[in-house]
Amino acid sequence: MRLFFRVLVLMAVLLGLAVAVILYYVANPKLPFYTPPQQVRYLDQWSEEQRQTYYFTPQGTQVKGLRYEWFQALELPFSEQRFASPEYLARFGFLVDPQQKATATNPGNLPVGFARHQNPGSSEHYLDITCAACHTGELRFKGQAVRIDGGTAQHVLPSSVPTLRGGSFGQALVASLASTYYNPWKFERFARQVLGNDYDARHAQLRKDFRTSLNTFLQVAWNDTHRGLYPTEEGPGRTDAFGRIANATFGDAISPDNYRVADAPVDYPQLWDMWTFDWVQWNGSAQQPMARNIGEALGVGATLNFFDANRQLLQGDDRYPSSVRVRDLHTIEETLQQLKPPAWPEDLFGAIDKPLAATGRTLFAENCAGCHVPRQSREGDRWVQHLSMLPVDVIGTDPNAANNIASHRFDLTALQWDVKELEKMDVRLDPAPKEPLDLSQLSAAKGLAYVTAFVGNRAYREASVTPAEKPGLDGFGLPIGVREKVAYKARPLAGVWATAPFLHNGSVPSLYQLLSPQDERAITFYKGTVEYDPRHLGYRTEAFTNGFLFDTRISGNHNSGHEFRAGERGNGVIGRLLQPEERWALLEYLKVLGGPLEAQLP
Repeated sequence: MRLFFRVLVLMAVLLGLAVAVILYYVANPKLPFYTPPQQVRYLDQWSEEQRQTYYFTPQGTQVKGLRYEWFQALELPFSEQRFASPEYLARFGFLVDPQQKATATNPGNLPVGFARHQNPGSSEHYLDITCAACHTGELRFKGQAVRIDGGTAQHVLPSSVPTLRGGSFGQALVASLASTYYNPWKFERFARQVLGNDYDARHAQLRKDFRTSLNTFLQVAWNDTHRGLYPTEEGPGRTDAFGRIANATFGDAISPDNYRVADAPVDYPQLWDMWTFDWVQWNGSAQQPMARNIGEALGVGATLNFFDANRQLLQGDDRYPSSVRVRDLHTIEETLQQLKPPAWPEDLFGAIDKPLAATGRTLFAENCAGCHVPRQSREGDRWVQHLSMLPVDVIGTDPNAANNIASHRFDLTALQWDVKELEKMDVRLDPAPKEPLDLSQLSAAKGLAYVTAFVGNRAYREASVTPAEKPGLDGFGLPIGVREKVAYKARPLAGVWATAPFLHNGSVPSLYQLLSPQDERAITFYKGTVEYDPRHLGYRTEAFTNGFLFDTRISGNHNSGHEFRAGERGNGVIGRLLQPEERWALLEYLKVLGGPLEAQLP
């Protein structure tokens, strides 16, 4: 009996040690070290006013009820260092300028894309993560940082699933929230910082509100973990955007039966010239700018209610209140329409070899232009670029993103939509369905189109948008168009040199490798650095402390397709083998394509 008791005690001690080790590593993510650049250089893409508008205009996200002042006052789990200090957030890959100071639009002196907003009738300020957080890039070279506005971010934002490796902003944020709530000394410092002279009067309510937000974070972390919703680790610069939006909108908000495994992380695409495209998203599934932006805001954390506090379905004009800010979304969209592609900075990255670039121009016309130079037409107030859509079995790249969007089905019957009412909404399905919609098995693209239509209608009313204003806010009077092609779009390549890594899932680290056969591409490489390789046009890939090892053998990560190699065309082979000297010539041309230096070529 005594031996049995000792075994139980030993097992309990070992279990306690294991839990302690897990908690320690969860609360102390393995992050790369951050060295501030000597200087952040801004290219001639925008004016400073436009840049600040894009960086810090809120879009209505609320990050699970997290208040802006709370975020500023949070401490790290095992120290009094502020979680929101620029040098700490930079370790996750968020962009800060060592010279930046707090401003009226960025009072917390936070990274790009960390804004704040108030809801109508509320005194609370919420942390608002905007599109700029994910669609702004930076390249480092010789101690200099080159900001790429509208480019591809390399942070680790989304996941709150706890892992021993850590490295995710979401996981680290939950750890700091939990340690603040459960450590009385931390909460005391936190409350006094947040409340100031109102400490005595509002301390109890603050603790209650804080617990509500923390519980939301913990529930999401538990749900994502035990359901295994995100088996392919996203890592720096990627998220399964459609999967996360669908799980939040149809699973969290409607029914757990609607959760679907999301194993298709994609890169954050560059945004310049996007407003000229006929269809957007990697699979060319969306058309209207406002609907696209509402969907993005919902995916990042804007509130959405299908039911009231008593779980009764909202009906009629009461559908569907959200925190989405349509006028601010329109301001962001108008600002993006002024964005220029980045121009190659010769003084830092090296002078252009113009004769070689001229050779590359000829090779581009022969091998690339057929897909990447779209037909253009004048439609109303804009020139529209009609992008090529390449079926998965032709382009041969990882199929998960296209397949999931086209094949996942969701049961939305709980919303009791009237199909005849849906037919009258400003949603256009392409092609038009031959049978009535079956709300018990609606695709993600169709379901989100109708959700964003309802949300937009309610938000427009609350923002007092007039019928005359609506077409402009929608974007060029476009309907909420929906397509579901098992394909990926081939976009124009102006500024492509600044958008590593490549393919929709970020599985190819440089443009040189993208022009090479698959067997010459890296099977594994390290991500998370923004150190630039101006020769191969990509990020450097060698190992570094706490770097993220990207494995192209994992589902969702495959680096197949878009191959130039000898053999029969199709199944991923899109062109002849390019000799190394031809690849270098193409790279030299891609440095100047669409920029002012292109006109100087012989």
